[in-house]
Amino acid sequence: MTDPIADFLTRVRNAVKANHKVVEAPASKLKLEITRVLFEQGYILAYKEDTNEQGKPVIKIALKYHPETKTNAIKGLKRVSRPGLRRYCSAADMPRVLNGLGIAVVSTSKGIMTDKKARQENVGGEVMCYVY
Repeated sequence: MTDPIADFLTRVRNAVKANHKVVEAPASKLKLEITRVLFEQGYILAYKEDTNEQGKPVIKIALKYHPETKTNAIKGLKRVSRPGLRRYCSAADMPRVLNGLGIAVVSTSKGIMTDKKARQENVGGEVMCYVY
């Protein structure tokens, strides 16, 4: 697999469009950190690291839906930096997603964080994806 992060985001995006309650994806430290950021920002209901039948680590993510309208908290996921074209930003040039309504997940020297937290800590890094 060339881009495991894009595969992870695509699994979540497809589960959102198909109105699934839970999505399962292969686990890695980077994917767990991206999932943690999504949980902290309120885009997903819960997550846990588990193993599948073959004994390989997986992440199980419970997607968040509005109780009455059944709309999902995640409207869109977009991969920004990819293996063929990496995208880096300084703290001053950090992107704003939907004028602050969405988040950009950024990989910095201080760990995976949102664009807002990266601006507060004055660190730049690789822009992994947009979530709105």
